[in-house]
Amino acid sequence: MNISAYLSLLLIGTLALLASGDDERPNIVLIMADDMGYECLSANGSLDYSTPNLDAMAKRGLRFEHCYSQPVCTPSRVKLMTGQSNKRNYVQFGSLDRSQTTFAHLLKKAGYATCIAGKWQLGRELDAPQHFGFDQALLWQHTRPRNDKQKRDTRYPNPRLERNGKQVDYENGEFSTDVFVDFIKQFIREHQREPFLVYYPMALVHCPFCPTPMSDDWKASSRGSKTYKGKPEYFADMVDYADKAVGDLVSFLEESNLDENTLIVFVGDNGTDTPIVSNTTYGKVIGAKATTVDGGNHVPCVMQWLARTKKPGRVVTDIIDFSDVLPTICEASGAEIPSELTIDGRSFLHQFQAKPGTPRQSIYQWYSRNGEPKKAVSFARTQRYKLYDNGKMFDVPNDRMEQNPLAQLTAEQTAIRELLQRQLDEFEHVPNALRKKH
Repeated sequence: MNISAYLSLLLIGTLALLASGDDERPNIVLIMADDMGYECLSANGSLDYSTPNLDAMAKRGLRFEHCYSQPVCTPSRVKLMTGQSNKRNYVQFGSLDRSQTTFAHLLKKAGYATCIAGKWQLGRELDAPQHFGFDQALLWQHTRPRNDKQKRDTRYPNPRLERNGKQVDYENGEFSTDVFVDFIKQFIREHQREPFLVYYPMALVHCPFCPTPMSDDWKASSRGSKTYKGKPEYFADMVDYADKAVGDLVSFLEESNLDENTLIVFVGDNGTDTPIVSNTTYGKVIGAKATTVDGGNHVPCVMQWLARTKKPGRVVTDIIDFSDVLPTICEASGAEIPSELTIDGRSFLHQFQAKPGTPRQSIYQWYSRNGEPKKAVSFARTQRYKLYDNGKMFDVPNDRMEQNPLAQLTAEQTAIRELLQRQLDEFEHVPNALRKKH
């Protein structure tokens, strides 16, 4: 066979393989709401909020009952993006050390176009988003402060943002959520013929609690709240609008014929803020952001991947945490994790195939808002029990505010305590070499 005929056959075979879908890598859309605890989804038992789009995603895909973040935003972002425990690489609030490798780096190296839109809060260097692997960026709280000169919050109505490091002020009644979603849509239009990663760390539903364009008293002329918390009575409206944004993106993917092979992940970055008390089918949940009790880091997690999900609508009871996201999307995309990179997370991609896999028995968390080891709190937990490094153990579903440490343990509880203590011991001497630089 001459070389021309061989190349023709090779081309035909390659085209046939691509047409069959066997070689198609999924697009990745990772959405993270700000300050939205597990109890905020109606699919998770909420009686106060309606989340029809997220509920529909759960029916088409998977809903995880036991997903755990860090208690506040920056620690969660660092853990999510690097796949590492905060004990290894978290140094200070509002920053991601520039030596770190993110999922955007790994997917970009694997041939993905990459985009981030939403809240940044990971370093004020002008090139920070691109440095961490994102081709395109539209961000709030990048190099500019949270408030303007009149001390008005700038994240929601008529927002002050930055597009790839250049300041952009919106002054015609825009709401930031719509601006971010439109930016993402345009990015997808431009890159729909190649695999893409979209990371959308929402501004919603973080305070100041304020009207949205769906609220009865929305004012397009508003320049933002002058009080940090705003008015908690708007919280439900903000949950509604976050759900609407998810629905808008899912609908756009459907209309673009991209939904079948797009892995969509929705999580919250930490628990609901402290003024909010929510009614659920399992009782009242008091917002506990910035604390290590269950309400501080138990977050919603819903995923959809139409092309690969077996038995859609399943509720997954495996326990996962934010370090697991990086290895999961790397496995889905085929992106290689370098052997020299320490990853604490464990992929849960097997859940899409309804296979047993190797789920975790427990998770470990190390939390210090400002990265100071002497102020850190660490614990290990299963779905039910939590053991702190001070020896206190709690039965979480029956003591959500952790007021009554267990004293007399049953044989089963003793075995679980030993399991959790082993995990605490495993991380006891893990160093954070990065702190020496800061």
